[in-house]
Amino acid sequence: MKSFVTEESFWDLFPGARIGIVVAHGMKPTGEVAPEDAAAIARALAEANGKADQHLESNTISQNAVVAVWRDAYQQFKTKKGARCSIENLLKRVLKGNPVGSIAPSVDIYNAVSLAHALPVGGEDIDAMVGDIRLGITEGGDAFRPLGEDEDAPTLEGELCYRDDAGAICRCWNWRDGERTALTDESAKAFLVIESVDPARADDLEAAVDQLADMVQRYLGADIFAKQIITRGNPTMVIDE
Repeated sequence: MKSFVTEESFWDLFPGARIGIVVAHGMKPTGEVAPEDAAAIARALAEANGKADQHLESNTISQNAVVAVWRDAYQQFKTKKGARCSIENLLKRVLKGNPVGSIAPSVDIYNAVSLAHALPVGGEDIDAMVGDIRLGITEGGDAFRPLGEDEDAPTLEGELCYRDDAGAICRCWNWRDGERTALTDESAKAFLVIESVDPARADDLEAAVDQLADMVQRYLGADIFAKQIITRGNPTMVIDE
C-alpha cells in the first residue's frame, strides 16, 4: 500500500492550504488512446491556452493575483535561486505568445486544467515511487535528477518538497519535476495534484479537481481510484493498494 502524507512542517507554514488529489489507475498508454480522444485532449489544451488570458490582468507576470499569491508562498521556505511556481511558468509562456504544447496525453490534460483554472497542477507515476509520497520541509540532500537534465540537483536544507523513500519527486513544492517519477507515454497509474494557498479559491480548486478526474477517465480510460481534498484536518490518503 502507498499513501500520500502531508507533514506537520508543511501545515505549520500553510495552515489554510488545500491540495486536490486525483489518483488514476489503468490509464491507457499513448499508443492506445483513440484518435478522437487524442484530438479532444489537443483541443482542450489549445482552449486552455486561450482561457489563460482571463487570469492575466497585467503584462508584468508578478503583478497578477494568481501569481502574486505564489510569490508570497515561496518566501516561506528555502528555494533554489530563480525557482517559481509551475503556474507562473505556464502563464509566462502565454503572456509571451508561446502557448504550452503537447508532451504526453496525461501531461497535456493536467496542463490544460492548470491553465484553465490558473492553479498549479502536477502528476507523478505511482509505479515509479518508492514507498509513500510525503510533502514537507526536508533536511536537504535528497537525491534528485531534474526532468530533462543530465546532472543531479539534490534538495536544500529547509526546502519544501515532495519526496519518497528514494529521494525528491518534485522540488520547491511545485517548481520542478524529477526524471525518476515523471509521467510518460506508458504510465498506467498517476498521482495528480492541484495546490491552492488562497482560501478564496476553494471553489476553483474543487472545479479543477472534478475536471481533471473527468478528463483522465473520459479520454485515457482510467479508473479514479481516489479523489480528495487534503487539508490540515484531513492530511493523508491511500493512493495505491
